[in-house]
Amino acid sequence: MTDIHARKSQVRSASFAARRFAHQEYSGISATDNLVAFMEPYLGQTISGYMPIRTEIDPLPAMATLAISGPVGVPVIVGDARPLEFHRWQPGCALKDGPFGAQVPIEVAQITPSVVFLPLLAFDRRGARLGYGGGYYDRTLEILRTKGPVLAVGFAYSAQEIAQVPTEATDQRLDAVVTEKYVLEF
Repeated sequence: MTDIHARKSQVRSASFAARRFAHQEYSGISATDNLVAFMEPYLGQTISGYMPIRTEIDPLPAMATLAISGPVGVPVIVGDARPLEFHRWQPGCALKDGPFGAQVPIEVAQITPSVVFLPLLAFDRRGARLGYGGGYYDRTLEILRTKGPVLAVGFAYSAQEIAQVPTEATDQRLDAVVTEKYVLEF
């Protein structure tokens, strides 16, 4: 294992614990309000949220509000080492189990988002993000960004902020992070 991969693994372990603690203590309202307020200039654009798993902060209330103004989708894993697809989601739509326990819409209606909410384990004030290590979002953002501007918004608990996320050349940067306490733009 290379040094960067070993460092990422160490940070992931610590970040899972920090997120788990924050998740247990969190009431839910302030982060949703912050995310909806941040998204005001982007109303009507095609947005991708995500279906929360484990102790990820829940974007569903914000997604439901944003779906009133424009299309909202969720990521779908279509294979190892492949970019994500985004399928249209609406509050109350029929869902099925997808990979890693994330729900995905039964009806497949692909969309291409211009704003992507990303779950994460850790972030820093440079816009670096640490995910689970599969590289799905990195591959996807790289491809989307070759086709036009895409806003990558990390959605997380403030407790997930660390001094410096270990990064490598393939890691895509965030444009903003929204938490229950603050919003960072890079």
